[in-house]
Amino acid sequence: MRRSLPHLSLLLLRAAARCLSVLVLLGAAFGARAQGVELTSLHAQRLDGALTLEYHARLTLTPAIEDALQRGVPLYFVAQAAVYRNRWYWRDERLARVTRNWRLSYQPLTSSWRVSLGGLSQNFGALPEAMAQLTRVSGWRLVEADRLEPGERYYVEFSFQIDRNQLPQPMQIDIGSDWKLGIERTLRLSDLAP
Repeated sequence: MRRSLPHLSLLLLRAAARCLSVLVLLGAAFGARAQGVELTSLHAQRLDGALTLEYHARLTLTPAIEDALQRGVPLYFVAQAAVYRNRWYWRDERLARVTRNWRLSYQPLTSSWRVSLGGLSQNFGALPEAMAQLTRVSGWRLVEADRLEPGERYYVEFSFQIDRNQLPQPMQIDIGSDWKLGIERTLRLSDLAP
């Protein structure tokens, strides 16, 4: 009788552990929301005498970021691309580096979203429409085509992220992992026929 009691408690403990692990997995599968940046396409091509870049990213904002936007905190997104030429004898040569900065903000009086790029601004009625403006770019000129020599190997380093340095100072002090949205990719350029 004494031997069956420890055996029974061990079985109950194992069953409780299995139930707990199933609940954790179900909570992760259904309760968690995907967050971050997914780069669905990244292409470079020669177009109109220049090397141009086209990308499409899928950006999923965390609840903390959406809450900050709804409260009027503007977010700044930055996309950077640099073109390099491979060199075996020294560091790779950087031919060009370009940057685009967007400002995304919510206008509570008009219940609209504003996306600004440089001195240009555009208003949108919904957040997904505004996000589409900064996650889909085509024809972005990286470098003039005459700087690309035939027979050489080139690559593009691309990054897209939230510029956390542009956030208000109190938010920069204790920023959590919810605010670390970004992605980096390297694109090898193979055939760039003129």
